[in-house]
Amino acid sequence: MLGDTTSPPPTGTTRGARITPRLLASLAVVGALATGTAATSWAGETAPPGDSAPAEATSPFTGLPAEPAPVLAVKIDNHKGARPQTALEDANIVFVEKVEGGLSRLLGLYSSKLPAAVGPVRSAREYNIEQLRMFDRPALAYSGARADVVDMINASPLYGVSHEDFPDDYFRGTDHEAPHNLYGYPDKILGEAPEASPSDDIGFRFGDEAPAGGTPTADRAVNYGAATTSFSWSAEEDRWLASFDDAPAMSSDGDRLGGKTIVVQKVAMPPDSGGETPYEETVGTGSATVLRDGQAYETVWDRPTAEAGTTFTRADGEPMAFDRGQVWVVYEEAK
Repeated sequence: MLGDTTSPPPTGTTRGARITPRLLASLAVVGALATGTAATSWAGETAPPGDSAPAEATSPFTGLPAEPAPVLAVKIDNHKGARPQTALEDANIVFVEKVEGGLSRLLGLYSSKLPAAVGPVRSAREYNIEQLRMFDRPALAYSGARADVVDMINASPLYGVSHEDFPDDYFRGTDHEAPHNLYGYPDKILGEAPEASPSDDIGFRFGDEAPAGGTPTADRAVNYGAATTSFSWSAEEDRWLASFDDAPAMSSDGDRLGGKTIVVQKVAMPPDSGGETPYEETVGTGSATVLRDGQAYETVWDRPTAEAGTTFTRADGEPMAFDRGQVWVVYEEAK
């Protein structure tokens, strides 16, 4: 649970009040009601021919109802001392990334719903710049990075909103020990990026029914050496339940984390320009295993340029239809 903050509380709270996950959830609901957005939403379908009423907009990131909204990417700590994370369950997409020492870090992509607070927030990496260009010009929330990486972020089209440059957009909680206790206020962070790009097509395709040709699968794990991310199919919950290092991945509210669609995307991971951190090469083409509805599908991913989205194509040449809901993308080193 998040404890007392060392900076002003979110709008609508009493100064000095204890910020708990339950309070954060309440604030998020109030914010959704005030803005007319739902907890999950999406973008861009048109009305069928002859229909006078337009179809409900759906998110290009989850396939669920939602209007286009600014995109916020948050670098989230996944060290054992940072768990459980806050508001990871509210992300449209969760990326799992390998960092130095064989550890993992997370990148939460938010648009349909902005939680009251999110974190713990940690440092950015060089590959995040190219990775995030498929969202055009999103805001990137992070805390710390190598000096040359900070320069690259500032010179890129991304809106870098770091803790160092915008300390009032962040606060320290009392739930974890430093440095695993820094949280961001998404609304304040996006306020520093008033022209952040709205949600738009990034290549994902969604369908209510699972396509033919899948292989029944109960579990899938990706091991980075010092960190393992795994997923188990739950027919009861109709989703994949996530685990970190063989322990159930939980939210700070006590709920199990997991997604409707899991993408294990094989990418090259050469050293970055600093020589120590793996550089996830997300531009190019390669193989990917897509998990949905208790089945695994072998696909080919393709992203021709940094500005392009990533498509996933089945062996029969048809686009892979994701299930509607939160998507997890786990990068696995291509052998």
